[in-house]
Amino acid sequence: MGAIQALRGTRDILPEEVCYWQSVEATARDVFSRAVYQEIRPPIFEQTALFERGIGEATDVVGKEMYTFTDRGDRSITLRPEFTAGVVRAYIENKLFAQGGVQRLWYIGPAFRYERPQAGRQRQFHQIGMELIGSSDPRADVEVIALATDLLQSLGLKSLKLDLNSVGTGEDRQNYRSALVEYLTPYQEELDPDSRDRLTRNPLRILDSKDKRTQEIVKDAPNLLDYLGDTSQKHFEQVQQLLKDLGIAYQINPRLVRGLDYYTHTAFEIQSDDLGAQATVCGGGRYDGLVEQLGGASTPAVGWALGMERLILLLQQLQMASPSHPDFYVISKGDRAQNSALILTQKLRALGFRVEFDLSGSAFGKQFKRADRSNATACLVLGEAEIESGTVKLKWMATQEEDAIAQSQLLAMSDELRQRMVR
Repeated sequence: MGAIQALRGTRDILPEEVCYWQSVEATARDVFSRAVYQEIRPPIFEQTALFERGIGEATDVVGKEMYTFTDRGDRSITLRPEFTAGVVRAYIENKLFAQGGVQRLWYIGPAFRYERPQAGRQRQFHQIGMELIGSSDPRADVEVIALATDLLQSLGLKSLKLDLNSVGTGEDRQNYRSALVEYLTPYQEELDPDSRDRLTRNPLRILDSKDKRTQEIVKDAPNLLDYLGDTSQKHFEQVQQLLKDLGIAYQINPRLVRGLDYYTHTAFEIQSDDLGAQATVCGGGRYDGLVEQLGGASTPAVGWALGMERLILLLQQLQMASPSHPDFYVISKGDRAQNSALILTQKLRALGFRVEFDLSGSAFGKQFKRADRSNATACLVLGEAEIESGTVKLKWMATQEEDAIAQSQLLAMSDELRQRMVR
């Protein structure tokens, strides 16, 4: 019988990679807490109707990519393909609006889409994102963009590019949609198959096509910005001015529409060319109609999400994180020494040190080799001689300097040891 393997589109995140994930998560928590955003954790699966109504039945996500099944209660259930619809449902269901003011929320976790796996894109993927619910002010748009920029820069990414657009109101988009379909219809047979299908279902998504011939066709298509009403135009101008005031560089990309139906007004993507080729690491925008669309009162909102897999690839290439290593590696030989070493290990851990305890019971030479491989700062050695004298041998791995110290003294000098470790 063959070994069972992970499903296509899923992958194990192994210990040597986890340090990058932990770095992103810790940095995100710090950036968001300083902006007083609170974490929310919606369920991994929801009623399918939530995503059909929220994302839009005409989108590729709902039409082709969702993991949907019928449960024992004959209900249609879907593993979340994104977070925003679930966060908005939680906002409505738990009456977060009753707290007054805006809700600043952030999230982290896995999501699921049935699409072709590739580097940085899996069928089970992970997102970090935020939602600011309850304000239509352009300053809210700029706040979330600024926080996304803060997070990426705090992680060490420097070659960032902000693409900005406005998709206007529903009325603006409907006017533009009519003009776009009129322009594209004569080229219908020259479009790629996906774009031909989108022509009647979701024509704005044709602007995102990666097909070369389709890109050539849409190059001369009507410009969405020319169809913005006065309100939309004013909102967009204010967003641009505020970004300039903050010193956040951007470029207008009139082809940027994002992939989900719920966007209104501001749409944006942050890209990085740190890998030598441009890659979108974060995207989002305003979605003023979604709360009402899902059964709540009319409530403006804006937010973004970033894919952690693609971000981790960038950080790995740039070596922006490194695996943690032990402060101490504890070596022991002999029954009494091994038991004493376990007690000493736990006492050091309680003092806040990272301590790895060798359980092999093998010869000292083999244990020292493992200590070297662990990249520990120092090694603690306990043998029968140390047990008799009540001492422990402390060896600094970089200098090979050794000292015999009473165990009680070692524990009492924790501050001194910590200072030496950070030099």
